[in-house]
Amino acid sequence: MPVKILMPALSPTMTEGTLAKWLVKEGDTVESGDVLAEIETDKATMEVEAVEEGKIGKILVEAGTEGVAVNAVIALLLEEDEDASALEGADTSGPNVGGDAKSSTPKEDEKTESKDVAPATSSAPTTSKDGDRVKASPLARRIASQEGVELSGVDGSGPRGRIVKRDIEAALTNKPAAKADAPAATKADATIAPAAKAPAASGWNPDLTGLPEYEEIPNTSMRKIIARRLTESKQQVPHFYLTIDCQIDNLLSVRKQLNEKAAEGVKVSVNDMVIRASSIALKRVPAANAIWTDAAILQCKQQDISVAVAIDGGLITPVIRNAGGKGLAEISTEMKALAAKARDGKLQPQEFQGGTFSVSNLGMFGIKDFAAIINPPQGCILAVGAGEQRPVVKDGALAIATVMSCTLSVDHRVVDGAIGAQFMAEFKKLIEDPISMLL
Repeated sequence: MPVKILMPALSPTMTEGTLAKWLVKEGDTVESGDVLAEIETDKATMEVEAVEEGKIGKILVEAGTEGVAVNAVIALLLEEDEDASALEGADTSGPNVGGDAKSSTPKEDEKTESKDVAPATSSAPTTSKDGDRVKASPLARRIASQEGVELSGVDGSGPRGRIVKRDIEAALTNKPAAKADAPAATKADATIAPAAKAPAASGWNPDLTGLPEYEEIPNTSMRKIIARRLTESKQQVPHFYLTIDCQIDNLLSVRKQLNEKAAEGVKVSVNDMVIRASSIALKRVPAANAIWTDAAILQCKQQDISVAVAIDGGLITPVIRNAGGKGLAEISTEMKALAAKARDGKLQPQEFQGGTFSVSNLGMFGIKDFAAIINPPQGCILAVGAGEQRPVVKDGALAIATVMSCTLSVDHRVVDGAIGAQFMAEFKKLIEDPISMLL
């Protein structure tokens, strides 16, 4: 019977998306790994690849269609020895109804890791070979090659025993991966909703009486998701705010010296130093590096810093993984690469999903100070303002210093005032004595 190609969930927050473009047509033969379509998500426009070999039998959702629900059937794939007659009366319902459902997967990433929304019902063995060829996703092959893992010794938990990213990770830690024909375990605030239309962002329909002439700009999927998530954050997360002023003359001096001696192509920014200082402060005050769930507080052991980057139509937060274990040059190089990919719409899910703490910097726009909205499920976000010359008192005398105001928005369910204050005190020490963050 024809294989269902489903609308994939390409991020934890995605419940629907826009099928921007088909890169194949009916009758085309595809192999595992071939790019099928471009999907516009709440984060970016991403390529989606096939997980099965076969022939495109019927395209059910036309290019340009908006509001396509996650898990909706977007096309049917004919398997070997099947012809067009197999399409007659083919089931096009979602995977919960039954049938052999195969979801397409984002290129360079396997969406089924820990967030499976389209489980397969195949009863094929866990490791499936086609001749001497082991079935594995491109990302799984790449990780296996990098880590020296022999694919023939790995049990696949993807559709029809296909080896996916989580199987390689499980092999590296000697843990069995969850099978694709069972519901995957979900982590706090990372559950993907079943196939359904996403709810309206807020049901906001203001009275427009008396408005002058205006241009109506349709909301993109990204804009709708931003509206919904930020509304939920302000309504459901009890925010409080802590502001501190940091004198940054020493930081600016050290930054200048570092850039004079840095390798070609490396230019450390103030924001890079803020990221570094935040990660060290989180190491010193680990209680601030935490996430709230109804069952328990999750205190994260690694400092993964999400950094807000403005892009056309919204913003996205690429993540510097393990920032506490990286030096300034590495953070700077990685941040520049992630920001460029974000603006080009080329970030992969693993580059923007997750994160334990966020930084938002509007200082380059001359903003003195502001309070950011927490990015759930994280417990804190640091808003960084511009460095400007202000009068200060030093040793009882009036002086001029370059001062940067920083405001920490805190989820009071998980981080109390004293913990937030301890974090800000450590952050201030590092910013005002930048040599200490180099040690």
